[in-house]
Amino acid sequence: MRVASIDIGTNAVLLLIADIDDNGAIKPVEHRQRFPRLGKEVDNKYIISPSAFETVANVLNEYKNLSQKYEVGNIVACATSAVRDSSNKNEFVNHLKDATGIHVEVISGEDEALITYKGAISGLTKQSKRIVVLDIGGGSTEFSFRRDNDFVTHSLQIGAVRLTERYFKHNPPIDEEIQLTNAAILSEFLRVGVIDFSSYIFVGVAGTVTTLACLDQNLIEFDVNRVSGYKLTYECVDGWSNKFISMTSLQIRSLSNTTEGRADILPAGVLILLNFMKHFNFKEILVSERGLRYGMAFREWEKQNKLMGGD
Repeated sequence: MRVASIDIGTNAVLLLIADIDDNGAIKPVEHRQRFPRLGKEVDNKYIISPSAFETVANVLNEYKNLSQKYEVGNIVACATSAVRDSSNKNEFVNHLKDATGIHVEVISGEDEALITYKGAISGLTKQSKRIVVLDIGGGSTEFSFRRDNDFVTHSLQIGAVRLTERYFKHNPPIDEEIQLTNAAILSEFLRVGVIDFSSYIFVGVAGTVTTLACLDQNLIEFDVNRVSGYKLTYECVDGWSNKFISMTSLQIRSLSNTTEGRADILPAGVLILLNFMKHFNFKEILVSERGLRYGMAFREWEKQNKLMGGD
């Protein structure tokens, strides 16, 4: 089956068009990304701005038209942190339905973590039960793993957009702002407690880690074959973090086209990654271009397979 999967995030709205075979293997056909940043000031005001209603609707209609061109059978869409935190989420979702015909599901942080986990591991050739998947978003950060036969999911109220708006008042940020950001990140990880991940593989998805993988390889444009499976060491992440916090957003944007739409929030995103690796004692991270969109596509395949009487 061919499915289109749309991820409406705090910073970006992402599209995946993919074919899924009878075994559930996902083969990407087309990707798109737009950066409306609908979560701007949601951390402070708890509402999605009226301008974002139209901007996101326009993006969805663009994706809908592209899906029709590719003869997609099913379109699934979900919204994450910024939408679930906003007081006007129902009006927003209803507007998108009226303007585009696409139903948008607002998913919980825990569901986001689990669906992202399944999407991330769909691209791994050797699947292990001992994998931790980290998804650094604009409004929240999720991580998930399996313990014995159960999934453990965590959704934390730290995201690259949220922390940038809350703490970074200077460009580049000053030392006091960086210290406040690190303290806020660590506070969230301390709430989770101590977890022994010594036997786990660490996999990272979403824009912060994929952009780092591009920059670390001096890529000017995104190359999925170079990004997928790339390993970033703790020392490498630390080095990029120190570099980013000393640069302006314009300087970061000039490094590569892969920083488009997230140059100003990369410093905060990388601080989340660095603190996660430090707190949970990870020496390296395996980069995956897959995540929530892939998990949503797989979930739709499972649903349709069940309806058709599959196993």
